[in-house]
Amino acid sequence: MMDDDPGSASAFDRWFARLENVLNAIAGISIMFLMLFAVYQVVGRKVFNAPIFGYIDWVEQIMILFAFIGVAYCQRQGGHVRMELIIGRFRGRLLWLVEIFGVLVGLFIIAVLIGTSYDHMLRAYELGDSTINTGLPIWPAKAVIPLAFATLWLRLLLQLIGYGRLLLDPSKQPRGVPLIVGVEQEAAKEIEDALGAREAGR
Repeated sequence: MMDDDPGSASAFDRWFARLENVLNAIAGISIMFLMLFAVYQVVGRKVFNAPIFGYIDWVEQIMILFAFIGVAYCQRQGGHVRMELIIGRFRGRLLWLVEIFGVLVGLFIIAVLIGTSYDHMLRAYELGDSTINTGLPIWPAKAVIPLAFATLWLRLLLQLIGYGRLLLDPSKQPRGVPLIVGVEQEAAKEIEDALGAREAGR
C-alpha cells in the first residue's frame, strides 16, 4: 500500500491489488485446468482410443493465460528476476533513485510492448487468423497479452509513485514497492507462504 489516506494513490493501489489477485487466480485455475485436460487427453488416447481433437491448439490458447495474466501480481510481490548484486549495496536516496530509473525503463518498454501486442491482436482479428487443426480464432488469446502488459504498466506506475515518495523522504516506511531482501529473509518468506506463519515461527 502507499499511504492510509484513501484520497491518495493508496486507494487505487488497494483496488488494483484485488484485481491482480483475481487475474493471478485465473492464471492458477488455468494451470489446474490444463493439467486435468492433459490427463483426460492421455487417458482418452491410451485407454479409449479417443484423443481430444485439436489438443495442441487448445493447449496453446490456454498457456497464454498463465504465462502472462499474472505478470502484474508477480511484479507487486517482487517475484520477477532482478539483478541486485550492485544495487543491493545502495542505501537511502541513491537506492530509490536507481529503482526509479529501472521502473522508468520498464514503463517505456512495457508501453512499447502494449502497442505492438495490440497491433498483433488487431491484425489477427482482421485477418481471421486461426489455429491449424480446429480453426480456433487466435485473436482472443492474443488479446490477453496487451491486457496483461497494461496491468503490469499500471503496477509499475504505482511503484514509481512509491519510490518517488521514498526519494523525497527516505525516512518514510517503504510501501507498495518490492524490497531487496537477503537469502535468509527470502527463505523465511517462502516457508511462511508455503506453511503459514505459525509453522515458519517454530
